Amino acid sequence: MCSACALTAMAGATSARAWLATSVPALQHPRRMRAATIALLSAGVLMASVTLTGSTPPPAEASATVTTQR
Repeated sequence: MCSACALTAMAGATSARAWLATSVPALQHPRRMRAATIALLSAGVLMASVTLTGSTPPPAEASATVTTQR
């Protein structure tokens, strides 16, 4: 996983955590907020490593076998 994917995932998880802290009164307890933070950061890392890739597949003509003459 590239560092840009990881940073994007962490930024999204941090933003979601901030939104949860202000929007859901039940999560304002420190233990619940800590559990929500761990869940969000773990989900962000897992989603970035499973769903995002750092490269694109080669074009179809580039993946054909190249023969060399001897």
